[in-house]
Amino acid sequence: MRWTKKDTQLLLQIMEKTYPSAECALEFQSLFQLLIAVTLSAQTTDKQVNVVTRELFARYPDASSMARATEEEISGIIKRLGLYKTKAKNILQIARILEQEYEGQVPQDRESLVKLPGVGRKTANVVLSVGCGIPAIAVDTHVFRVANRIGVVDEPDVLKTEKALMKRLPEETWIMMHHALIWHGRLVCKARNPLCGQCPLRGLCFYEKEHFNRDEKEGPEKEKNQALEQAL
Repeated sequence: MRWTKKDTQLLLQIMEKTYPSAECALEFQSLFQLLIAVTLSAQTTDKQVNVVTRELFARYPDASSMARATEEEISGIIKRLGLYKTKAKNILQIARILEQEYEGQVPQDRESLVKLPGVGRKTANVVLSVGCGIPAIAVDTHVFRVANRIGVVDEPDVLKTEKALMKRLPEETWIMMHHALIWHGRLVCKARNPLCGQCPLRGLCFYEKEHFNRDEKEGPEKEKNQALEQAL
């Protein structure tokens, strides 16, 4: 099977129609808060991050105020998150770097963002796309799984998946598809037991075609074997 331009057009139409209001689930009021929230979201859920950032941002709403905090104070607020000690250290350093080198503002280019502690390419892409409206595709676990599972790309790692999606999808759809793929992965195309029977991409998805067609072909043979077993 091979993914075609027609497949891409259909995918875009379906995803835009299915997830018209898809957006970042993290709560934030500024670019700084978005950067911190995304940094905290590694290996945890957006829901859990939102719980701790409500208190965190109430006390430290910007880089200037957070830069004056201590690591222990921040750890005490975010301790319910995984890797909270490392995250506390990173976001405190981020705040201090922004205060010292960027006048408290978040840089709006990937090269500068990825130099910040705990900020990788995915985090930088989220900040650029969600916070700045700059076209980018942030490939998290959902985007990686869904994009490769449905067949729009076929890549072994996150970076290659991002670059392949950038080539496959029109630039003006990158931000929309980033959110749509995430929500599709959360709600339908789950890591375990994907809900293929409820998926709007049935007939297009390579995974569904392979597994459902196999089930249809094997169905009569399975029934025959079961009948034989009952007769013995």
